[in-house]
Parts: sequence; C-alpha cells; structure tokens
Amino acid sequence: MLNIAECCLSPKKNKTNDSYAVVWRDEENDDSPLISLSLLEFRAKVSWVANALDKLQLQRGDAIAIDMPMDCYAVMIYLAIILAGYVVVSIADSFVPREIEMRLRISKAKVIFTQDKIVRGGKVIALYSRVIDAHAPTAIVLPSNGKSVSVKLRSGDLAWNTFMSFADDLRRPDQYIAVKQPVYSYTNILFSSGTTGEPKAIPWTHATPLRCAGEAWAHLDIRQGDVISWPTNLGWMVGPLVLYSALLNGATIALYKGSPLGRGFGKFVQDAGVTILGTVPSIVKTWKKTGCMDSLDWSRVRHFATTGEASSLDDDLWLSGRNRYKPIFESCGGTELGSAFVGGCPLQPQAFAAFSTPSMSISFVILNDSGIPYPDDQPCIGELAIIPTMLGASTTLLNADHNAVYFKNMPLYNGMPLRRHGDLLERMVGGYYKAHGRADDTMNLGGIKTSAIEIEQVCNRAHERVLETAAISMPPPGGGPEQLIIISVLKDGPPINAESLKQAFASAIHSKLNPLFKVSSVAIVPDFPRTASNKIMRRSLRSQFGKAGSSSNSKL
Repeated sequence: MLNIAECCLSPKKNKTNDSYAVVWRDEENDDSPLISLSLLEFRAKVSWVANALDKLQLQRGDAIAIDMPMDCYAVMIYLAIILAGYVVVSIADSFVPREIEMRLRISKAKVIFTQDKIVRGGKVIALYSRVIDAHAPTAIVLPSNGKSVSVKLRSGDLAWNTFMSFADDLRRPDQYIAVKQPVYSYTNILFSSGTTGEPKAIPWTHATPLRCAGEAWAHLDIRQGDVISWPTNLGWMVGPLVLYSALLNGATIALYKGSPLGRGFGKFVQDAGVTILGTVPSIVKTWKKTGCMDSLDWSRVRHFATTGEASSLDDDLWLSGRNRYKPIFESCGGTELGSAFVGGCPLQPQAFAAFSTPSMSISFVILNDSGIPYPDDQPCIGELAIIPTMLGASTTLLNADHNAVYFKNMPLYNGMPLRRHGDLLERMVGGYYKAHGRADDTMNLGGIKTSAIEIEQVCNRAHERVLETAAISMPPPGGGPEQLIIISVLKDGPPINAESLKQAFASAIHSKLNPLFKVSSVAIVPDFPRTASNKIMRRSLRSQFGKAGSSSNSKL
C-alpha cells in the first residue's frame, strides 16, 4: 500500500520542511523576485486542494483532468488529486477542442482543471473556451493573472477561489491524510501522440514514479538540494517525470510560467540557481539562433539534459559552452515505459547527440531484419525490442489491446516474448547509442535501409540558410523504387531556390552518408506539421506531397 504523492510531500534525509519545494516566476515579471514555497507551505496548499476535492462528491478512483500550463498551481493540483485517491488525466494545453474531447471521453473524466487563458511569449491564447468547445465536464477555472477569472463561466463551472472555499469549514483544511492504495492502482492517465487515429490511453501507477525517481538519481545525478528546471507540460510524460524526479529525490522544481524561447527564461535559470537544466533540441536551436541567452550567468548548472527529438552536434556544443562545457545527458524513452530506455550517465564520458548506456532499470536488444537480436557487443542498427520485466511500465491500455500493441508477433528471447517499442536504435563502436527515429520512418533507398533522421542530420548542416529539414521517401506516380524528397525550412535571408538546395543536399549526402542515395526533389516550406509534443509529422508530409505530386522541385 502506498500513496506516491504523500512520498513527494514528506521530508527527506536532508530535505526539511523549511527547504524549498517549488520556485517560480511569471514571464511578465522577469525582473521581480522569485516566488517560492517551502515543503511545509507546499504540502499545506496541496492538502487544501485535496480537501476541496472531497467536497465534489466524487468516488475514489474517479478521473480528474488537468489542461493548463505546468505552473505551481498545476503541480499542486496534480499531487492533490493523487493524494486524495483520484486519477489525473493529463491533457496538453496546446490541444484543440477535438483532441481535448477525445481524451476526456476515453478517460471518462468527471472534472477538469483549466485556466481562463494562457499568456506566453507576449501572446494571449484562449484556453477555457477550447475546454468548453470540447464539451468538458465541470470545469474549475484558474485565473492566468492570479487574481480573478477574466471570462464568463459556463453554468455549473467554478472559479478557483470558489472551489478552494469549499474547505473553509474544516478545522484544519491545510492537513490531509493520504489515501493509501495498492501500489499498482492508477494515478495518472497519459496519452501517446495520437498522430494516427485515436491516441493510446496509458495508465501510470504508484510504481511508475519510483522508476522516474530512481533513473533521475542514476542518470541525472539528481540530489537533495538540486534545483531542476525543464520546460514541459503535464500533458506529456516529461512533466510528471520531472515532478517526481525532483520531489522524490529531495530537489526543488523551478517553474517558469511563460515561453522558454526568450531571454526571460534564461534569466529565470540564472536567478533560480538552476543546477540541472532540461531542454528540448528545438528550444536550444532557437536560443542559439537568436543569441537571447548571451551574457547570462548559468554557472550553477552542473549539467544539462535533453529529450524529445534528435539532438544536433553543433547545438549541443553551443549549449554545453554556456557553462564551461558541462555534460549533456541525452535520454530517450516512452510514456508506456514510464521513463527512458537509453540515456547518459555521469560515471561515463558523454558524447554530443548520443547516449552512453541503457537505462538502469531496463534491458533491451536490437533486432536485425530477421527479428534476431544482434550480439550485445556488436555495432549495429535495427529495431529496438525491450526485455519485458521492468518496474512501472504499462501492463494495460484503456482503449486498446495491450498485448496486441506491444507483444503480438514479437520474437522470443530467453523464453519470453520481447516487448515492441518501435524505435530504430544504433549501437556504435565504443558502446554509445544513437536514435534513428521510429521504425516506420525508415526508407529503402536503392535497396539500402536508412532512417529519416540520419538523412536530416546531414542535410541540416549542408547549407548555411537551412534551419531544419524533413526527409521522406515516396514511390513515383507510376510505381517503382522509393524516391528521396527533402523538405526544408529556411532561416531568414535573401531568396534561395530549391535547385541550389538540392545540389547542396546531394553533395552532403554523397560525401557524408552514402553516395548511392539520390535526392529526387526538394521543397521549401514555411514550417512543418508537428504533433503537440513537437515531433515532425512525416506521415502528414507524405500525404501532402503524395497529393501535390513530388516529381519536381518546388516552394510551397
């Protein structure tokens, strides 16, 4: 029996009630002092929310959604829901009404916490209206300005202050006795990206955070007294992962309410004394391009971390250089795994844009084209398959057959069926690893299999005007071998034609990857279609170019 939220809110060996649990700042207050809560103060606020929840006449185990930025209030609500024996439904604040509605329907959420609007990067983005358009259940609405809700509420919905007043009649609303549950009881329902049809609804249990915290200790060296900041959202697995990694290890969470793309976030990292800074490669690319982090003092940062997409050698070098070339720990995992399957480790030399070790709590093999594992010491590239015994990983899906999704038709290994993950992974000389995207993003060019990411990494450095590329392959209209198409987003500057880019890409691929790979055509686009977690939707690009035709160079 366990309640993982109670574990997060309890003092640790060197983490007292007076230690900071959370520090934060809003982007419009970049020159203001930080706001902070001690562990004692934070636990009192979480308890108040839990007591108010019990006034809503819900049943233990009911699902309660959160659709708002990951600020102090969102973290407070997240832990209160679990502390009181309910289940969090994670919804990213970037979703359109259709996506919100789908997740509410699948999870059968009874209540949703949201915000009137989002202020990010100087822009005001409606949020409550999207929740209403999603036909959401009872909504509890927080004000973005911390004062009063700026929109008219639907009948039956509650403003935050009204909701919190439900606990006013209690003698000690700032105290709450945690609801202990069997360790494999659900605590959080998260969702896969959902780029093809309905997203998979993946339950986390009280056991999953134990794996998050253990791997953060082993792979990020997170310690009591650390301050960790990682721009993310509770709608994606990195949000809960960061929350648990910090609080279960006795560290402080540093939350910036606003856009992480500008100098304001960098100043927050400086002022908060962040010791572990988590990133996403596309964010680092923007920092480098704009120079917005120049002259800031990040000397407290012990190391960096990154996940979500493939990193760039040049961008990693630039990021490491922000503080005397401190290491960058790459990680790659999955929501259904509850953490990473491969990452870095402070006990090993780190290489930019590469992983140095399998995760502490997982074992995997790399399969050849016949589904046979390569020897563990052999450099290779193939589909990752996971040896299925691991703490905290999913054992069921709410809206799909778990066995069919992850185990059906997988080869046996030591008498056990391997678990499907779907990523292509390369093991390099020296035992380092490199991710090559999803197995369904592979191409067959001239009889040779390669990944889209492998080609993109070469093309991204082929011309000074290139900001980012996406590689896809398609058969010609009349059928035949797949043809390689490179789609590019450019940096600001004078016009450039696709033919010039084609020559640059062809030369780079010929010299740095494989001379047998021929570039059939190139297109220039203003931006790529992406999932809400910022991954390029190559399927959408294939569909778009399949309809438009891809036999000639173009600008769209």
